[in-house]
Amino acid sequence: MAELKVKNLCYILNDKGEVILQFKRRGFGVGKWNGPGGKVEPGETMEQAVKREVKEETGLDVKNLVKMAELEFYFNDREEWNQGVWVYVTKNFSGRMQASDEGELKWFKTEELPLNDMWQDDPYWLPHVLNGQFMKMKFNFDHQGNLQTYEKI
Repeated sequence: MAELKVKNLCYILNDKGEVILQFKRRGFGVGKWNGPGGKVEPGETMEQAVKREVKEETGLDVKNLVKMAELEFYFNDREEWNQGVWVYVTKNFSGRMQASDEGELKWFKTEELPLNDMWQDDPYWLPHVLNGQFMKMKFNFDHQGNLQTYEKI
């Protein structure tokens, strides 16, 4: 993924089989449920960035992060949206969950994800990741953000 700017997502699981999702109020992915995450700041490692983004967006501290996916996203006619995303999962968190300006937070049962209100690629990898399977995939979207093709890599 050297040619792509790599960002991160983190899926936090509890002992009830639930995952925290965020309903994006602003920025990339507005109007969709997703995991918290974002950009890597200069001088940060990916793990530091994940921890910072999760803290900023949820109020929670996470540790024992496990990288569970490397995803590549390409958008026709919107090269500035092209990106790599490393997906982390953890069951180790502390603090009090608190929504930020990024969006509302809610626990969902892992078998009841709001897939119709998520990115169109999510059904192809997220359930597998939440069940412990590492995924490496590539997705191509049209200029309106509709999924066109996908493949395992």
